[in-house]
Amino acid sequence: MSKTPDDPLIPASPSEDDYVRQVTAAEPPPLLSEDDPFALFADWLKEAGAKEPNDPNAMALATVDEAGLPDVRMVLLKDVDPGGFVFYTNLGSAKGRQLAANPQAALLFHWKSLRRQVRVRGAITPVSDQEADAYFATRARPAQIGAWASAQSRPLPDRLALEKKIAEVGLKFGLGQVARPPHWSGFRLAPQVMEFWRDRPFRLHERLVFRQAAGGWTTERLFP
Repeated sequence: MSKTPDDPLIPASPSEDDYVRQVTAAEPPPLLSEDDPFALFADWLKEAGAKEPNDPNAMALATVDEAGLPDVRMVLLKDVDPGGFVFYTNLGSAKGRQLAANPQAALLFHWKSLRRQVRVRGAITPVSDQEADAYFATRARPAQIGAWASAQSRPLPDRLALEKKIAEVGLKFGLGQVARPPHWSGFRLAPQVMEFWRDRPFRLHERLVFRQAAGGWTTERLFP
C-alpha cells in the first residue's frame, strides 16, 4: 500500500514561515556596517583571544613566487594599527624573497571556536628598523638566538647542523644582549579589501566587505 502525504510516517514539508523561523532562530544580530573595519577586527580578535585555545593571532599568509605560483603558510600577527597588519620573518625565507619581488599579499584569520573568519588583501611595505628593533627586543632569548641561527627555508643537512649553529650563536653573545640580525625584520600589509565572514544556519553565511576608497571605506554585503 502506497503512502500518501497525509501518512503520519512521512514528515510534512516545512512551510516558508517554518523555514524562516529555523534560519533566524537563536542567531546573532547582523553585522553592522561600521565605518572602521579595524574596530570590528579588534573586537573579533579580542573575542578570539578569550575563546581560541591556541594562537588566536595566527593567520595564513599568501604570496606568489617568481613563476606566479601561489604559496601560503601560517604566521603570527604581531601588531595591527590603522596602517595595517604587521608580522616578522627572516628576509631570506621564501616569503621574505617573494614579498621583496612582489610586495602584495593576502591574509586569512580563521577562528574555529567563533565560526568566523577575516580575509585581508593589500600592499606590503617593510617596517622601520626602529619598529623591528623594538619588537625583537621583546622576544624570548632562545627565539632571538634562533633568528640568528636559522637560514630559514634553505636546505638543512640534518638536525645536528641546526643545533650546532644555535650553540655557536649562544657562545657568541654569551650573557650579553642579542641584537636583531640584519636579515630579520617585519612587513606591514596595508589593506585595500577586508572581508568579515560569520557562520549562519543552513550555510546562509554573512559576508561584509570593506573596500578602501578615497576619503574612507565603502561597505558591501555579498551572497554567501
